[in-house]
Amino acid sequence: MSLNAMAQIALRKTMLSVGPLPSGMSGLPAFGFSLAFNPWFLAGMACYVVSIGVWMIVLGKVEVSLAYPLLSIGYIITAVIGYFFLGENVNLLRVGGIALICCGIILISRSA
Repeated sequence: MSLNAMAQIALRKTMLSVGPLPSGMSGLPAFGFSLAFNPWFLAGMACYVVSIGVWMIVLGKVEVSLAYPLLSIGYIITAVIGYFFLGENVNLLRVGGIALICCGIILISRSA
């Protein structure tokens, strides 16, 4: 759960450091090169790889209808890290939406 959220944070840091996608095809090789050697990009991809392994272990033990909604905990992690680490605007409406999602997670977890 948190590995996926950490991957998202790392990829956001990647895009903040390398800039937007190039508008033309001629800029793609240089953009790809900058991604390949960006430590944030490599960390994000590593988080995804480990996350897939952990996810396979979880699915071997728990029903997918219970496990998948728990990934929504990543919303909390990304909002907190986005606010404190990336300086993103996390307003009251977003916090309310995340709280609503958490209520849904609680309901799903009690149905097991």
